[in-house]
Amino acid sequence: MSLEVRLVIESNHAPLLLGIDIGTTGAKVLLVDARDANAIAHRTVEYPLHMPRPNWCEQDPHDWWRATVAAVRQVMESERIEPARIAGIGLSGQMHGLVALDAAGEVIRPAILWNDQRTAAECDIITQRLGEQRLIQLTGNIALTGFTAPKIVWMQHHEPEAHSRIASIMLPKDYIRYRMSGQRFTDVADASGTLLLDVANRAWSSEMLEALQVPHHWLPTVTESDVASTRLSAEAARQLGLLEGTPIAAGGGDQAAQAVGSGIVEEGTVCVTIGTSGVVFAPTAAYRPEPRGRLHAFCHAVPGMWHLMGVMLSAGGSLRWFRDLLGDEFNEHSCYLGKDPYDLLTEEASHVAPGADGLIFLPYLTGERTPHNDPNARGVFCGLSLHHRRPHLARAVLEGITFGLRDGLDLLVQAGVELREIRVSGGGARSAMWRQMFADVFNAPVTACESPHGAAMGAALLAGVAAGCFTNVPDASSLLRLHAQRTCPGPAAVAYPSILDRYRGLYPALAGRF
Repeated sequence: MSLEVRLVIESNHAPLLLGIDIGTTGAKVLLVDARDANAIAHRTVEYPLHMPRPNWCEQDPHDWWRATVAAVRQVMESERIEPARIAGIGLSGQMHGLVALDAAGEVIRPAILWNDQRTAAECDIITQRLGEQRLIQLTGNIALTGFTAPKIVWMQHHEPEAHSRIASIMLPKDYIRYRMSGQRFTDVADASGTLLLDVANRAWSSEMLEALQVPHHWLPTVTESDVASTRLSAEAARQLGLLEGTPIAAGGGDQAAQAVGSGIVEEGTVCVTIGTSGVVFAPTAAYRPEPRGRLHAFCHAVPGMWHLMGVMLSAGGSLRWFRDLLGDEFNEHSCYLGKDPYDLLTEEASHVAPGADGLIFLPYLTGERTPHNDPNARGVFCGLSLHHRRPHLARAVLEGITFGLRDGLDLLVQAGVELREIRVSGGGARSAMWRQMFADVFNAPVTACESPHGAAMGAALLAGVAAGCFTNVPDASSLLRLHAQRTCPGPAAVAYPSILDRYRGLYPALAGRF
């Protein structure tokens, strides 16, 4: 569905765009100048994460809305922006979550999130019903506990009364759209993570819906990401301090939106992102799922494009775990030296040779997804001796994370993706030492790109296309001013192939003992 868009702006002011990202820890609102994709202001309002049982992760969708309203108002008031200058609103957010609404549009139960692990049995049921190869062919993915469809089946099995009241299901960012407009829409990029989309044809899969007994009318209308899906209602405009009728772009799931906000919109450009998790992301001009489902195959937020994505669950999370393990004394020592604890760890690690004197770290602290879909996998230090000290362990952790990302890159190559340019972003990209390790382990130049606003920037750019400020998504992304720093492989690159072989031998040797 497409709407005619008219910009209502004062003649002496440039149009502005709002990008809203509904993350796991908070709602981020970014104000962007539509002339040059320049970020003007941003605010993040946090909300709680609830874990009522082990391996469960839930949030109250009402918290998302309250945080969105607060963040939008803070941005608008801090910059004294006239509501008429907002040309469009774009949405992004955490993928895979299940928001279940009743016939009155009320939330039935807390949203079940992407990192919730309760649905292992339901994943097995889905795989048995469809067959793994048919599942991959249809949806581009195997059944994973984080995806939306297993959550629906779980409700059917464990909360039948609540399941019987479902009238519609939504993804997190689309619940915000619903609160903004009263309309039910989603986009192909976010919908790809539900396990209900025919990813090749960019439409809901009748075969999946029938197999899982999900009525089609539960699902929102699905469009491309750069479409003006609906408009801001009078009530939502009053709460947000915006104008009624402001167009709302379909938007995208957080990874696809972040790619748009980082300029990753063409085949051959690959992004490696270090957050709590680690992601390798590659746009593709055709739908080509990885035959064994070791990579995600999703629709991109760029119309007519798809992407392959590998995810390791504990990338930056492994380094944070190691930092926390060192305790308050280490952190206080860092402060005494005037250094960030992470900077001190990477500095110490830089004085240790590649391979950390025989020490290998498996970064599977919370299970793993790529290349081993194994929720039972666990972290391991292998090769410890009396010789090893904190710098050795720090280097082993950094190398283990980097080896895990290299596994994802190699799967992309095996899938036929050309790695013409590798961009690194996130916390790890800020460390010169870690950037050099990336280049050495990947045996390829890497470019560190500063794009601090990620998914919120991508959402804003998608809103700009929907509002007619930009011709298309690549046109919008081309305006980004990414501060790039290129790092080439150094002498250490020759040492890593044999170390990488040792690393890759550990999981097969230990998998049966986790």
